[in-house]
Amino acid sequence: MRKALVVGIDYYDNASNLHGCVNDAYLVKPVLDRHSDGTVNFGLKLAVSTDENSSISRRELKDLVVELFRDDSDIALFYFSGHGYIESTGGYLITSECKDGDDGLPMNELLQIANDSPARNKIIILDCCHSGIAGNRSPDEAQAMLKEGITILTASSAEQYAIEENGSGVFTSLFVDAMNGGASNLVGDITPGSIYAHIDQSLGPWEQRPIFKTNVKSFTTLRKVQPPILLNDLKRIVDLFPEIGKEFDLDPSYEPESENPIEENTEIFGVLQKYNRINLVVPVGEEHMYFAAMNSKSCKLTILGEHYWKLVKKGQI
Repeated sequence: MRKALVVGIDYYDNASNLHGCVNDAYLVKPVLDRHSDGTVNFGLKLAVSTDENSSISRRELKDLVVELFRDDSDIALFYFSGHGYIESTGGYLITSECKDGDDGLPMNELLQIANDSPARNKIIILDCCHSGIAGNRSPDEAQAMLKEGITILTASSAEQYAIEENGSGVFTSLFVDAMNGGASNLVGDITPGSIYAHIDQSLGPWEQRPIFKTNVKSFTTLRKVQPPILLNDLKRIVDLFPEIGKEFDLDPSYEPESENPIEENTEIFGVLQKYNRINLVVPVGEEHMYFAAMNSKSCKLTILGEHYWKLVKKGQI
């Protein structure tokens, strides 16, 4: 069982209204609802506040969080987009009725609920100002207090604001891009770690900095997308390269446009070219695979190719 709670709050009684948080929630919903092939991913509950009639109170938000983390789910994922607040007592998620900031849902209380959850994997994703404080004992103490199975991914550090552009949070836009395949590995798996790496690489050193905290033995897959290469083709890597360091010798019979192509060789060359496009293989002594074949050169595994060779060889793929 995989459960997700997605919350977006634009409407506030006593604070300035926001304009992109509900939109953020609606952008996140489809990438959690379904895998890219249309199969069900998370059982998702969406809570958004656009006006007074749909306001979300602290009590309502806490009740939803408690319900999310109550069960022994495989994954319980919480996403929040709205105002965040920080003071000497810690960080807070601000709900529609809040007046002073510290009357919001304390991030430490959110973490405590997640820490006490029987769910095997607890994921907390926060797109709000000062969200990087989540998990710390206090604003002055950087040590995180995460029980095993918890991962926190935030839009910014404790001192920073979360920026919106074009009606959506910068962080959430990158998160959705990652979930749509930007953070996929070669078998189509997207994990919290790969999402963070994608977001981190997309933001410069002078921009808001995402924060990643985790205490897990292995990353779980948050979404599956169409991989860039068929699994059967990927597994052939150990047959085409019987050992690491051994080059694959080519000649013109491998190139379909040569004078005397051999069908079996051209089929193999097609797989090798796929490897080349996803940086598993590079030609030796030539810039392109075509010339490596036409000039009877060879190709070899890259460092990434050696990594996937080992995974296939060990039966981990």
